[in-house]
Amino acid sequence: MSGEEVVRALDKLYPRIKTPLKHGDAFQLLIATILSAQSTDVQVNKVTEHLFQRFPDASSMADADLKELRKLVRSTGFFRVKSLRIKEVSRKLVQDFGGRVPSTMEELISLPGVGRKTANIVLSAGYGKAEGVAVDTHVKRLSKRIGLTKHTNPDKIERDLMKSTRRDLWPRLSLLLILHGRNVCFARKPVCQRCVLSARCAYFWQNSYDSGGTKRL
Repeated sequence: MSGEEVVRALDKLYPRIKTPLKHGDAFQLLIATILSAQSTDVQVNKVTEHLFQRFPDASSMADADLKELRKLVRSTGFFRVKSLRIKEVSRKLVQDFGGRVPSTMEELISLPGVGRKTANIVLSAGYGKAEGVAVDTHVKRLSKRIGLTKHTNPDKIERDLMKSTRRDLWPRLSLLLILHGRNVCFARKPVCQRCVLSARCAYFWQNSYDSGGTKRL
């Protein structure tokens, strides 16, 4: 199965949204994406509603009191690391980019702690650019299960997904795999019986038959 086939199969099930993270511009999207690590989009959206009222841009975030930032982002988890990270990123944006979020992969990954996953989300949802496939935990898990990759390294997974998917579909593939991972293909117990990908999913067939080739009930 190719990435394009996955997009065609899942496209009918999920709404055409770019990202569930609420944001007003590329800066707010970048900060929200950083905060979303090990957290839920719902929780991040609750936090950023107040965070961006207080610090709406890179300049104000760069000058923010670290203790106040910790308090505001605490509920997203790992708040000490995240509060310091968003402050460092904001400072870098002010110092090197005039307070604006850059629109190239090379410049984005030069920001403190920003990797390809975050950069891909900002480029696609913030600037409408398809430079790669954002690989989070859901994309990583589903790509391996479905058979789109044999790798566990995010960079290698991304390369495999890019090879099997048309460039303009890269952002959509990532979002669809994330949504499907949250709704059907759960980490502990995927609901294969109601998955539209089961017929061609490597995981489904590997777990449908025992070692003797007998179909499991």
